[in-house]
Amino acid sequence: MTGSDRAEELQLARVSAAGSRARLGRRRATYRAAPPGPAPRTAPRRSLRRALATRVRRLRSPGAPVEEAAPRLDFYDHGMTVATHGRIHAIRYDTTVVRRHGALSPQGITLVHVLRDIDGGQVLLHAADFGDPEAWAREIRRAVTGAQVPRALATLAGGGRLTFGPVWLTADGIGRGTTSLRWDRVQRVASVNGAVAVRVAGRWQVLASGLPSPFVLHALAAHLATTTGDG
Repeated sequence: MTGSDRAEELQLARVSAAGSRARLGRRRATYRAAPPGPAPRTAPRRSLRRALATRVRRLRSPGAPVEEAAPRLDFYDHGMTVATHGRIHAIRYDTTVVRRHGALSPQGITLVHVLRDIDGGQVLLHAADFGDPEAWAREIRRAVTGAQVPRALATLAGGGRLTFGPVWLTADGIGRGTTSLRWDRVQRVASVNGAVAVRVAGRWQVLASGLPSPFVLHALAAHLATTTGDG
């Protein structure tokens, strides 16, 4: 067994243990680190030989660092784990908060998902870090929405109030600050790139942008506007 194989085996054991402690259920999908880009064609052969020789010396030396397994995302029934930089983060769909924003990378501007783990820490997922980013980003939105919307609707039905940053929701309406709109006035709800807007009297009003878990807010608002408003 090679050093990399051993590292992968140890990482999988830690991932499984973290998933079990957080009671995430069965593992359903895994996304591994995105493959590295092609090596520069102009790299001098002498430099490559020197780098390989240095690598061999490090592997043979008694104090050589243990190889680190590649980052990975594992999706479960009730949450996910993120293995990166030697740490395992456990995230539950029913309690996490998700934010999305753009960030500069060698590939240009890429989307970053920032999630809250079960310990309250922040976990950053760059679209370029893991393979098939559209698939795992879609799975995060679907799973978090499915886990949080039913409980949120029950809270609203019981007279509660929910907040998403500066935006608030009740069973009667939606608002921000002094702006308040009853659901029977809301014709449509839209969410684009973290911004949520409502259509009232034939005109769109943007309530806020950069909201936490905007897809959850959108699902709640769309449901309430449909079942309470005039559509």
